[in-house]
Amino acid sequence: MIKDIEIREAILDDLPEITSIFRDTVRAINSRDYSETQIEIWSSGADDTEIWEERINNLYFIVAEYRNEIVGFAHVTKGCHLDGIYVHKNYQRRTIGSKLLRIVESQIMAEGYEVINADSSITSVDFFDSHYFEQIKKQKKSYKGKGFAYSIFSKEL
Repeated sequence: MIKDIEIREAILDDLPEITSIFRDTVRAINSRDYSETQIEIWSSGADDTEIWEERINNLYFIVAEYRNEIVGFAHVTKGCHLDGIYVHKNYQRRTIGSKLLRIVESQIMAEGYEVINADSSITSVDFFDSHYFEQIKKQKKSYKGKGFAYSIFSKEL
């Protein structure tokens, strides 16, 4: 467990660290549940800088910092949909994801929502289970022409 984690809203200057965490985490952590082709396609999303800039500028987007290094991030769409939560590959299972989730849940409640929804990769199912989310259904979606299995989760706040 890491104690000195600072959570703050993301700014555009964070973009290189955010996209690096995204790419590296997908390649190192999600590779145990997805094919090499799927991982290459998924991690290439880090190169879509316009999308990342739009997320930072228009969504509730937070980062976790430890010793002046970004070690995780989360962002919310549609008011109550956790669209992404990623933790640096070297900081997995050290409460960073849990802290990001608590802040996101607080923000969602402050905006008057009573439920949080999330799409989950196969890899993060245990994380959502351990945080009292209910798995609603399993699905597949297409991203850049390749199918990806994922689950839809929901939790009452």
